[in-house]
Amino acid sequence: MKTKIIAHRGASKYAPENTMPAFELAYKIGADGIETDVQLTKDHVPVLIHDENVNRTTDGAGYIKDYTYHELKNLDAGAWFSKKFQGARILSLDKFLKWVENKPLYLNIELKNNKIDYRHLESIVYERIVHYQLLNRTTISTFNPNSIKRMKRYNDKLEIAFLASKSFRNLIDTVTELGGNAIHVKYSLLHKKLAAEGKQKNIPLRVFTVNRKMRIVRCLHYKVEGIFTDVPDKALAIQKYIH
Repeated sequence: MKTKIIAHRGASKYAPENTMPAFELAYKIGADGIETDVQLTKDHVPVLIHDENVNRTTDGAGYIKDYTYHELKNLDAGAWFSKKFQGARILSLDKFLKWVENKPLYLNIELKNNKIDYRHLESIVYERIVHYQLLNRTTISTFNPNSIKRMKRYNDKLEIAFLASKSFRNLIDTVTELGGNAIHVKYSLLHKKLAAEGKQKNIPLRVFTVNRKMRIVRCLHYKVEGIFTDVPDKALAIQKYIH
């Protein structure tokens, strides 16, 4: 099994995260997949942005939940990163999925509902993935245990990953008890036993966010299902050298 190199928020080391320039660059580089984050607007449009507010990555201020999608579209989501990207916009999930539709990319869509538990986020995102016929190559991930339980109702075949940034006892068993069937862990939680247990129990294990050379190498040696990285070009070069 070849470890998937997944561009974290797109090629986010080189372009503003979760924007079309970052996604297009990740695709051009040759990443196996793209990870992105979904929040919900005031008018229930799923949009791609990591933070619950727009303060860090746009020229606006305030919470996503207090904006309509039309209002969000007027914000600049690129200038904070570099003048080169001035004018980049916050994307709707629909625009992103339409762009992905005919490209051979694996998708990881993270529901950002651990701080604000958006009502109906799971059903809205699931419906859009079904609409674009992308279920067979999409993983839905979340830090929210209740969200895992809600997602499980929609489709037994859907891959639902629990995100873990802190240690749990019997982590993989905990995930399966919640209804998840994949696990995404912070790099500091990765160890050989966990990687082996994931394979034994047929639970895909992916690791975030892996940018340093030795960490990439370690993940590749453990043959994890995938790594999330801001530098997909670097990870792909290391993978090619190792293999």
